[in-house]
Amino acid sequence: MSITPQQAYAVYSEADCLHSRAEIEAALDRMALDISYVLAEANPLVITVMQGGLITAGMLLPRLAFPLQVDYLHATRYRGKTSGADLHWIVRPSQALADRIVLLVDDIHDEGHTLEAIVEACRQAGARRVYSAVLVNKRHDRKAAYRADFVGVEVEDRYVFGYGMDYKEYLRNAPGIFAVKEEHA
Repeated sequence: MSITPQQAYAVYSEADCLHSRAEIEAALDRMALDISYVLAEANPLVITVMQGGLITAGMLLPRLAFPLQVDYLHATRYRGKTSGADLHWIVRPSQALADRIVLLVDDIHDEGHTLEAIVEACRQAGARRVYSAVLVNKRHDRKAAYRADFVGVEVEDRYVFGYGMDYKEYLRNAPGIFAVKEEHA
């Protein structure tokens, strides 16, 4: 369902701020410390999961003060919708994953089916170890078995947007983590 920019702005203006910009900045600092502790000596390949992981990766990478390589992938289950289907690959990583330590960077760990499928694809491509970093972990009991290794903030089970997460392809650039009012979800 396509919406207009005016409708997106209306959703944004009514949304509840769950985490402010300052809280997100602090979470990114903490994530960077945790990731550095584990991966500073690993020569990791950091792969951004597009499109949602773009902002998280862009803000996280400068905080990682160790050698690393960067790539991206684009796989989705949503395709502009609010619920997922089968994984659809748009772009696979261009770098070889064989015998590499991989860090996937994404925006949200909701049910986790997309991230779980991407992790498995990296393993099948020969990655020695696959870690994942997500800015947001959504709390609910519908999770796949896979759990993210590094998490920025937790949110309740609501439709959220901002810092890479979208509302019907809009609002990825919102300066915080916001929850959509029930009537718009």
